[in-house]
Amino acid sequence: MHYRFPVKWRKYIIFTIWSVFLLCLTTIVGVFTAISTGAIGYVPPIEQLENPIDKYASQIISSDGKMLGMFSFIRDNRLYVSYHDLSPNLVKALIAVEDKRFTKHSGIDAKGLFRAIVKRGILLQRSGGGGSTITQQLAKQLYSPHVETLVERLLQKPIEWVIAVRLERYYTKEEIINLYLNKFDFLYNAVGIQSAARVYFGTTPADLKIEEAAMLVGMCKNPSYYNPVRYGKRSLERRNMVLQQMKEAGYLSGATCDSLKNIPLNLNFTRIDHKDGLAPYFREYLRLTLTAKKPVRSDYAAWQAQKFSDDSLAWETNPLYGWCNKNRKSNGATYNIYTDGLKIYTTVDSHMQQYAEDAVTAHMKETLQPSFFKEKQGRTKAPFAGTESNENIEGIMARAIRQSDRYRALKNAGQSEAEINRIFNIPVEMQLFSWKGLIDTVMTPIDSIRYCKSFLRTGFMAMDPRTGHVKAYVGGIDYNYFKYDMVTTGRRQIGSTMKPFLYSLAMIEGFSPCDKMLHVPQELVDENGIIWSPNNSNPKRVGEEVTIQWGLQQSSNWVTAYLMKHLSPYTLTRMLRSYGVKGPVDPVVAMCLGTPDISVSEMVSAYTAFPNKGIRIEPLYVTRIEGPYGNTIASFAPAMNEVLTEEAAYKMLYMLRSVIDGGTGNRVRFRYGIKAPMGGKTGTTQDHADGWFMGFTPNLVAGCWVGGEDPSIRFDRMSEGQGASMALPIFAMFMQKVFADKTLGYLETETFDVPENFIRICDSPDEEMPENIRPSGLDEFFN
Repeated sequence: MHYRFPVKWRKYIIFTIWSVFLLCLTTIVGVFTAISTGAIGYVPPIEQLENPIDKYASQIISSDGKMLGMFSFIRDNRLYVSYHDLSPNLVKALIAVEDKRFTKHSGIDAKGLFRAIVKRGILLQRSGGGGSTITQQLAKQLYSPHVETLVERLLQKPIEWVIAVRLERYYTKEEIINLYLNKFDFLYNAVGIQSAARVYFGTTPADLKIEEAAMLVGMCKNPSYYNPVRYGKRSLERRNMVLQQMKEAGYLSGATCDSLKNIPLNLNFTRIDHKDGLAPYFREYLRLTLTAKKPVRSDYAAWQAQKFSDDSLAWETNPLYGWCNKNRKSNGATYNIYTDGLKIYTTVDSHMQQYAEDAVTAHMKETLQPSFFKEKQGRTKAPFAGTESNENIEGIMARAIRQSDRYRALKNAGQSEAEINRIFNIPVEMQLFSWKGLIDTVMTPIDSIRYCKSFLRTGFMAMDPRTGHVKAYVGGIDYNYFKYDMVTTGRRQIGSTMKPFLYSLAMIEGFSPCDKMLHVPQELVDENGIIWSPNNSNPKRVGEEVTIQWGLQQSSNWVTAYLMKHLSPYTLTRMLRSYGVKGPVDPVVAMCLGTPDISVSEMVSAYTAFPNKGIRIEPLYVTRIEGPYGNTIASFAPAMNEVLTEEAAYKMLYMLRSVIDGGTGNRVRFRYGIKAPMGGKTGTTQDHADGWFMGFTPNLVAGCWVGGEDPSIRFDRMSEGQGASMALPIFAMFMQKVFADKTLGYLETETFDVPENFIRICDSPDEEMPENIRPSGLDEFFN
C-alpha cells in the first residue's frame, strides 16, 4: 500500500519547487545581468576587450636576425607571436588536453561544465576534469583580480563566464588560442610561448617538436607543479599524458604516440635575464639612450656640467637619444620599451659580437690579468703602482668607499662616519668575481673594494666605416660585476693614438709624409711662455734626418712635437671636434701627445675618416624600430661629415699602413699572422696607465682600450703596460676570428681604393713599401 500526499500538499510542494526554481533562475539572470552591466564584479570595457594584451617586452635584434635580449619588467618578459608562427602541434596539444570541444562552443562548454559539477562536485572525483574552457582560462588570465572574500570567490566564475562569452564575440578561435599562449606564464621570466620556447628549448614556437609542444602545454595545468627543471619525472609523465590525449583526439597515431613517449625531455634550458647573453653593455647603452629624458640642469650635480652639455646636444641632434620620450603613439602616450612590444633592429652582428667578447676574455683572462697579478704579488701598494704615494692611494680608496652601495645604505640609515668605517673593516660573507668563476669568501668590505680594483678593465668597438654600422660592442670584462661602460661612457687619455689627428692637420696645412727633419729633442713655448720639451721613448736614429712618415710609423714624440711647433693647439682642437670628439679639450701644446680624455666610440668613429677618403661617419646602433605587429615606426641613418680632403686622407692611409707593416703595430703581422691590408696606431699614456690600439681594414674599423679602473692602477713595466701589449692583442684576435668566418664577407685579400700616385708617396730609405696595397683601376698589374 502506497502512501499518497494529500492534494493540497502536493500542490504546495510543486508550487514551492517551481518558486525556488524561478527564484534561482531570476537570481542567476539578475546576477549575470548585473555582472554584464558592471553593477557587481568587474567586466572590462569594450576597449580593453578589443586589445586585451598590450604589455609586451621589446626585443633587441641583431643585424643577422638573432635576438640579443629584451627590455621588460622583471616578471613580464612577454614576446608577441602571431597565430601563424605557432606550431600546429602546439595548437592541437592545447585543444586536446584543455578543451576538446573548443571549436564547437561559444566560450562556455555546457557539457564539460555539467561533467565537472557531477564528477568533482558531487562524486568528488579528482580525475573528473575541469569545466573551464580555453576562453574561460584566458578570461581569468586577463581580467580576474586577486580575490579575498567569500563573495568575491563566489562571483569569480560567473564573471569569467561573462568575459569568456564576450571574448568569443570579439575574437576568432585562432585569435583566442594566440592570446592564451601569449599571456601564459611558463616560469623563469618566460611569459608567453615565444619566451617559453626560447627558455626551455632554445627555439621558436614555429619550430617546436611534437614532444616539446606537449611538455609546454602540460605546464599550463600548473607550471610550478610540472616545472621540468625542478621536477623532470613529474613533467615527463604530464607530457606523456598530453601525448596520450592527442592520440585520443585523433591528432597522433598509436605508433607515433608510443614512440614520442620514449623520448626524454631534452631541455635546452636558458634563463632570461637582461644581464645575461650577448652584448650586455650594448643593450644597457640602448636602454639608457632610448629612455633618456630631456635634460634639465637641476637634475645634474654641480660637477656634471659637461654631461649636461653632452646630453643636451644629444637630445637635439641624435634621433635615437630620448626616442621614447620624443615620439608618441596614436593615443598620444609616449613609447615604453618595457611594455610596447617593440622590435629594435640593431647593427650589431651576433657572430662578430661573440668574437669580440671571446677575444676580450682570451687576452684578459689568460694573459694580461695573470701578468698583472704576478707583478703585484706581495706588494703592499697593490694593485696600485709602486710609484703612487700612500696619500693618493688613501684618497682613491676613500672615494671608492663613499661611492659604494653599502656606504649609501649605512648613511641613509643614519650611521656616523666612524661607525661606517668600523663596519667596513668587519669581515663578512660575500661573493666576488674571478676569471675562474665566482668566489664565496669572507672579507672586509674595504678589502673587497681593493680586490675588485685589481682587475684590469677594457672597452672594444668595431664598426663599418662606410655605413657607420656598429658590429661589435664590449664595454667591459663582466657586466654583472663591472657595469661601467668603457665604450661610450668612460673617457681616458688616448696617448699616441692622438698623433694621426695632428698629422692629418699637418697634411691639410701642406706638409708631406716625405718632409724631413732632424731627429733631436724639440722645445716648444706655450702661450704662458713656458718651455715644453717632451721625452722620447724611441731611441732609434737620434741625430739623423727622418721623414714625417717615419715619425708616425715609429711613434716618435720628437717628430710629433716638431709638427706641433708649426701648428696651433687651437686649430688642432677644432680639428678634434670635426673628428667627433665631444668632451672637454684643453688647447695646450702637450695635447699632441694624447692628453685629452676621449671615449672608445669617439675614437673608432674618428678613425673611419682614414679608410673612407676623409669622410667621418657617426656610429649607428639601430637601423629601425618596429611596432608589435611589424609596422616600421622609426628609421635611422648615420650622420657624416668631411674631415679631410681626399688627398690628405690618402697620405694618412699611407702612413698609418706603415705603422702596421713595419712600425709599432707590427705585432699584428709577425705574432698574429694577419696579412690583410691594414692601418693602425698604438697608444700608451703617461706612466703607461692606458693602453690603446686603433686598427682598420678597407671595410672595418676597431678600437680597444685597456687599463685600470683608476690611472694609478697600472703595470710598473713599460713592456707590459704599452698599448701594443695590452690592447693590440684583443684587436688582432678579433680580426683573426672575423677573417676565419667566411660567412661574414670580410676577406684578407680586400684592398684599399687608392689612386696610383698615392701608392708610393716617399721614395727614400725610410719607407717600407707595403706589399698589399692596390690602386684603383690597376688591378691587372697585380694579378
